[in-house]
Amino acid sequence: MRIVVLGATGNIGTSLVDALVADPRVTEVVAVARRPPTQLGAGSTPVRFRAADVTADPLEPLFEGADAVVHLAWAFQPTHRPLTTWEVNAVGSARILAAVGATGVGAVVYSSSVGAYSPAPGRTVDESWLTHSQPTSTYGREKAYVERTFDAFEARHPDVRVVRMRPAFVFKKTSGPEQRRLFAGPLLPPPLLRPGRLPAQPFPAGLRFQALHSRDAATAFVTAALGDARGAFNLAAEPVIGGAEVAGITGGRLVELPPALVRAGLAAAWHLRLVPSDPHLFDLVMGLPLLDTGRARSELGWQPRISAVDALRAAVAGMGEDAGQPTPPLAGST
Repeated sequence: MRIVVLGATGNIGTSLVDALVADPRVTEVVAVARRPPTQLGAGSTPVRFRAADVTADPLEPLFEGADAVVHLAWAFQPTHRPLTTWEVNAVGSARILAAVGATGVGAVVYSSSVGAYSPAPGRTVDESWLTHSQPTSTYGREKAYVERTFDAFEARHPDVRVVRMRPAFVFKKTSGPEQRRLFAGPLLPPPLLRPGRLPAQPFPAGLRFQALHSRDAATAFVTAALGDARGAFNLAAEPVIGGAEVAGITGGRLVELPPALVRAGLAAAWHLRLVPSDPHLFDLVMGLPLLDTGRARSELGWQPRISAVDALRAAVAGMGEDAGQPTPPLAGST
């Protein structure tokens, strides 16, 4: 099988390429990203890198002869220029689906997110829960829009097998530097995140979230791309993470703060361009539901091998050690 991976040099993408080249059913992986990696994939299956921008470059030549396209391409920044992320995420996704339809690709697997779900703090939801997200959040608004784009595509192309993965927070050690840059910025230097360096661990009171390791996410994506599954699948590992688990990883004493205070500080820092994450993303995270992963376990036979706490611990270690990977998104300090 010939599989095209868009966004192949990122967190899930690098793990997915590794998993695909290890699968004997795969004869070729076409890895697509804007910037070339130093190294990508390690196995007997050939990995062919193609540089392409989903907002402008022709995608049909990349998809010709593909059995499945995996869409992982997504821009989180710049949060101060939402039209830029809209062009990549909303317009780029529409261009990807148009190319899939034009070239007769049999399947498309899209990495949606827990962030696509409508707010339901403390509630556990399955894949039928509404995907209108938090519209004040740029990230959520774009995830919800792309869900509607896929709805329209499925109605027009019932012959194409469409799979939507909705993972919780995805971590691995080599994603740590990228995630620190994307969400915390330069005010959180890597050495501060080494265990025991933080005497106190501030944490928004009431926040609970789910996570999984990038390798476990990749396993689910491979099954979806190579199998016959259709529809949406929630992905998350146990346990649910709260302040105690985060403090246990960093080694600091847990200090719970009122969410309104955290939001006010984040909003001030964002407006001063001191941090890249905007306060509306914080609102989205505080309102996230918990994911019921029963469908992925029963229909995909998926079982995460790494706990949510260990996945987060790996990413925090990667942040502290500045342990990236030889691709532009995952590189160490830049």
